[in-house]
Amino acid sequence: MKKTKLGEFEELVLMTVVVLQENAYGVEIKRELESRLNETLSVGSIQSALKRMEEKSFLTSEFGEATQKRGGKRKRIYKATPYAHKVLQDMKDVRTQLWAAMPAAAAKLNFLMN
Repeated sequence: MKKTKLGEFEELVLMTVVVLQENAYGVEIKRELESRLNETLSVGSIQSALKRMEEKSFLTSEFGEATQKRGGKRKRIYKATPYAHKVLQDMKDVRTQLWAAMPAAAAKLNFLMN
């Protein structure tokens, strides 16, 4: 696996962008993550992660249409790049392999200790 420089929080934010698709904008990403993690997050932490990932080519963004509901402000909508999808798949594969190896490693350790 190529070194990605993608931290745990960035990975969660990136996965949330993929889940939300066309609704992947700051406030909605925050809501989704807070719901799934059952904890409160700051808007700044989300925005910082989004900016870092855009700089690393994991995300692209564009402004959506201005809405009356938002007082004429436009949402910045984020989209995961093909590179991001590849990195997420690579990370999932490594985790799957490690999880699969853990019972064998635990059994081996238990055998050695007895």
